[in-house]
Amino acid sequence: MPAPTASSPFTPGLELSRRFYREAVLPLVEAEVPGVVHCAARLGGGSEVLGFDTPRSADHEWGPRLQLFLSAPDLDRHGARIDNALAEGLPKTFHGHPTHFATTGDGEIGVMAETDGPVRHRVEISTPGRWFIEQLGFDPVAGPTTADWLSTPTQRLAEVTSGAVFHDGLGTVSSARAALARYPRDVWLYVLACQWQRISQEEAFVGRCGEVGDELGSAVVAARLVRDLMRLGILMDRHHPPYSKWLGSAFARTAVASELTGHLTATLAATTHEVREQQLARAYETIAVAHNRLGVTDPVDPHTRPYHSRPYRVLHAERFAAALVSRIEDPAVRALPPTGAVDQFVDSTDILAHPERARAVVNALRTSGS
Repeated sequence: MPAPTASSPFTPGLELSRRFYREAVLPLVEAEVPGVVHCAARLGGGSEVLGFDTPRSADHEWGPRLQLFLSAPDLDRHGARIDNALAEGLPKTFHGHPTHFATTGDGEIGVMAETDGPVRHRVEISTPGRWFIEQLGFDPVAGPTTADWLSTPTQRLAEVTSGAVFHDGLGTVSSARAALARYPRDVWLYVLACQWQRISQEEAFVGRCGEVGDELGSAVVAARLVRDLMRLGILMDRHHPPYSKWLGSAFARTAVASELTGHLTATLAATTHEVREQQLARAYETIAVAHNRLGVTDPVDPHTRPYHSRPYRVLHAERFAAALVSRIEDPAVRALPPTGAVDQFVDSTDILAHPERARAVVNALRTSGS
């Protein structure tokens, strides 16, 4: 595929998919099954869904692609016909981009490629419920339960609530996305509390590692705390933090980023534990003040202090966790262990990328009584 030039600038993937639906896919669908009620969207995996794609993104799993949703009866009656009509009738290229997707050696990753035969297109044809279950492990139309929320990685929630819906003839996709856009208040307070709890568990280690001459260990702990503070900032905005590749890009959009980024950057650049601790202390106090601005708890003292009798500078972030838990109204949510959503205590891609595995982990934790 030719790279964008000055005369053909990069078109963001969402806009490309929008045009692809209107100019290429929709006419073929209407010709094959006139008047069929459907939804069209670009959701799910892909940097363009989160709005972070660049020309580099075009090398795999990017291009003229979208989801086409039908009712279950219409999918049974017309799905195969529409799929075949698209394979035979789509143009070989669309706005300079091949519409055919070849697969790499492992057969899983799709890349745009020229073809002389039928197009192996990337128009996913499904029902809304089936597609959401594949992505999340549950159908949000029925209303997410607390277990559904906590079993779903925030990356997955971001993927299905970002992107764009081009047409919603069924009227269910937009409502499902709206239902998933924000945690319910009690679940939000619980997840926030668990994020503060994570910070509380390691904030003293930056100084302790440095005190014994382990500057590398101190830096690793500091980096973990920076990541947790970034995720906290996104959660405070009631958004879903994406996975590591886009965490910094998403954090840059938060309300607290302009105040916090300098301290976090200085923490990571520091070569001594004293400087790391100083910068983290400023970051703690900054985000503590931001917490108080939310007004979700009574004001909590935002100042750092020594770690008990030891000289390490900490916030004692567990104070914020306790304040948040005290405001949770649902007794069942308030009684949950302080582990949070699945990606607050699991970081294996081979768990988080598979809804059934993520749900199994959370279910095991819940049934263990821990």
